[in-house]
Amino acid sequence: MKSVGESIPGYKLREMIAEVDRDKNGTIEFDEFIEMLKGIRSGKVQYSFQAAVKAKSGIAKKGGTSATSAEGTTHSYSDAEKVGFVDYINNWLRDDEDVQKMLPIDSASDAIFEVVKDGILLCKMINAAVPNTIDRRTINLTKLSLYTKHENCILALNSAKSIGCCIVNIGAEDITKGKEHLILGLLWQVIRIGLFAKIDLAEVPGLVRLLRDGETIEDLRALSPEDLLIRWVNYHLEQDGSMRRIKNFSGDIKDSEVYSILLHQIAPRNPLGYISLGPDHTQRAESVLRNADVIGCRAFVTPNDIVKGNSKLNMAFVANLFNHYPALEPMEEEIEYIEETRKKRLEDMIQPGIVDWSKVNQRPFKQMGGNMKRIENCNYAVEVGRQMKFSLVGIGGNDINAGVKTLILALVWQLMRAHSLKILTDLTGQDKPIQDSEILDWANQMIQDNAENPVRIGSFKDPTLADSIAILQVIEAIKKGSVKWDNVIMKPQTEEDRMLNAQYALSLGRRVGAPFYSLPEDIVESEA
Repeated sequence: MKSVGESIPGYKLREMIAEVDRDKNGTIEFDEFIEMLKGIRSGKVQYSFQAAVKAKSGIAKKGGTSATSAEGTTHSYSDAEKVGFVDYINNWLRDDEDVQKMLPIDSASDAIFEVVKDGILLCKMINAAVPNTIDRRTINLTKLSLYTKHENCILALNSAKSIGCCIVNIGAEDITKGKEHLILGLLWQVIRIGLFAKIDLAEVPGLVRLLRDGETIEDLRALSPEDLLIRWVNYHLEQDGSMRRIKNFSGDIKDSEVYSILLHQIAPRNPLGYISLGPDHTQRAESVLRNADVIGCRAFVTPNDIVKGNSKLNMAFVANLFNHYPALEPMEEEIEYIEETRKKRLEDMIQPGIVDWSKVNQRPFKQMGGNMKRIENCNYAVEVGRQMKFSLVGIGGNDINAGVKTLILALVWQLMRAHSLKILTDLTGQDKPIQDSEILDWANQMIQDNAENPVRIGSFKDPTLADSIAILQVIEAIKKGSVKWDNVIMKPQTEEDRMLNAQYALSLGRRVGAPFYSLPEDIVESEA
């Protein structure tokens, strides 16, 4: 906490640990730490007092790995998790020709920490989790030097951030130096995003079957992927007629009975073997994994991980089962949803303090009057937007609550724009907000001073931006030699040509250190 600028008394940390360690496995995972940090920074830390954190076996410990590490500090990671991640990576990337010489990685050794040092494997994992995030042409694949490896790591980190990874106190040098706990934390986030990508209503409409009496689609959408997975498991237990239910992926699954039922429910047509429910839990777990292997889903866990209740690895195992066999028939009626809380949080981040959180109705909403509370939140979001001088003519809280996409996008777009301008204003140290004209003047000057055939940008909606040449000229001006012009289609004739240029420009921008959130389509369509 101190390393990220938060000074918290020890007793308060113990209270917070007890709250976020829901599976009570005595270990605080990276995502649980992030949850603690968010709680502190939101000013809403209300935790009950309990002591926690016990010594765990199977944990590798290393001394402090940076100049800022306190004397006596140790960083630790789970050997079991390292093995689970590496085995999954070997399978995940087995068809990628660019990393064949690295695979298979020996999961029993610390080879993974050496393999990732050049950044290539991380870039490939990010693309496996969210396809086309990184343009392959921007990855340095051959004749690697310390400099080009560092570039790959910067590209990987900025791309990881763009897909939703939380990059806290980790830089390219941490990867190139092989800092174990930071690397495993990053690997888990990328794997987690890839695993959880399909645990979404848009991907699996049948998830609405997990709604409980009195709940709305917003309540379901508010659940974390972990909670959705628990509901999914319990749904199939109920469908089987079992009285068993789980609340976690640790103690509740140790005897393998739940896994036995789940596998037969989601893949009943496969020739699954009989699972003995005798007293030996390790034998039961091995039977479960043999059946998982039959349906192509043996990943992450060993029998020992099941018996010991490793929550992270078991959750990953269940997520992998869900992705292959959700076994949730879609409902006849399609349901649209929108989450208004994200808008208010974005507003508060752009202009800290502008949101009066005492005016915000918090979840959970009761069935009676719950929709009115949501509309009140939406109305307040619009009110705050007007305070921020947004153009919101014709937009009301009812429109957001009803999911009117064009009006919602109009508000979200203005929030994104305000956020970008705030970052630039903070960087320049100006007293007043930076203007579009100042950004354009800077870009045109950079192009004019450095490009052989400079392109002039008239506005952020200038159709000349659609081919990405001007953007690439700015990137080249920022960092000489970044653009390999033989990778650029200088006179694109089709939308496909322009998309290729845009993908290249975005990935190059991330490689030189600019965290983009735009999509190639935004450039091709000349979206300001």
